[in-house]
Amino acid sequence: MDRLKVGIVFGGSSEEHPVSVISAREVANNLDSGKYEPFWIGITKSGDWKLCDGPDVDLESGSCRPAVLSPDRNERGLLVLDEGKYESVGLDLVFPVLHGKLGEDGAVQGLLELSGIPYVGCDVPTSALCMDKSLTYLVARSVGVATPKFWTVTASVDVDPELLPYPVFVKPARSGSSFGVTKVARGEELRSAVETARRYDSKVLIEEAVVGSEVGCAILGNDPDLIAGEVDRIALSHGFFRIHQESEPESGSENSTPVVPADIPAESRSLVQETAKTLYRALGCRGLARVDLFLTEDGTVVLNEVNTLPGLTSYSRYPRMMAAAGLPLTEVIDRIVSLALTGRAR
Repeated sequence: MDRLKVGIVFGGSSEEHPVSVISAREVANNLDSGKYEPFWIGITKSGDWKLCDGPDVDLESGSCRPAVLSPDRNERGLLVLDEGKYESVGLDLVFPVLHGKLGEDGAVQGLLELSGIPYVGCDVPTSALCMDKSLTYLVARSVGVATPKFWTVTASVDVDPELLPYPVFVKPARSGSSFGVTKVARGEELRSAVETARRYDSKVLIEEAVVGSEVGCAILGNDPDLIAGEVDRIALSHGFFRIHQESEPESGSENSTPVVPADIPAESRSLVQETAKTLYRALGCRGLARVDLFLTEDGTVVLNEVNTLPGLTSYSRYPRMMAAAGLPLTEVIDRIVSLALTGRAR
């Protein structure tokens, strides 16, 4: 049987470029070579698209050839520049292993919609919606899921520091992996925190701090057939959870340890999973997503954020939660590919 030709897009122009590369390497380690013929499409930090031999190469080197996805539905695949001419390479599917802006926000998904190539993960509206935390919160509230109290700050709107219930978290509204996030304890710290967040996004979110445990739930599938992974809990020694901020993340975080399965009561575990499924459906997610939540002392579940293309590194939360539920990454890849091609996992 012919192998499926899968274009795996990685890298990207966002601050999460290095995480995407590591995720792609883990996908390479878990991709069934008997089923799939991978085409590794790396995007440099400056936005150049290149066809490479794998995710371990230097994208800036001469070993990668310039390539782009054709937006023409009659040429479903890659256009690869070779000796001054473009060679067409057909693709059956695209797996965007991208995180953050121009990868997880609907931009690449829009290009794939134009191309007519099936792709893994959420569509354009859902990707854009989940990327903007303030909009995600509005949808969550509409289906009865609690969110932090929040304020948005744009170029034309400001917030009076005296009106805020400290501590608060200041973060980019449309970014990920804790980049640009600051915990603010008093009013005089607010302006600096907003400026830090603005390095990553012009729209800034200020959230009232939620007192509780940070928990998460990995979801796989298309409605109504959803699979919830084991719930995890982030055990903090100090500070707040800053994923992918370490110089050597593979060796662990300096202030946090994921506990999988989470050491929480069974009823809380079920509530977290059902809340994650409710949000997944309300936001229109498909394929996969990781829903991050808080669990307060009184048992209330509060939304933190939804990641539509969660990290797939060896130390990432999504594959750990799925593995704890009996689904190793190789099987997860098989299922999300099947979902992208047929709408239903095999």
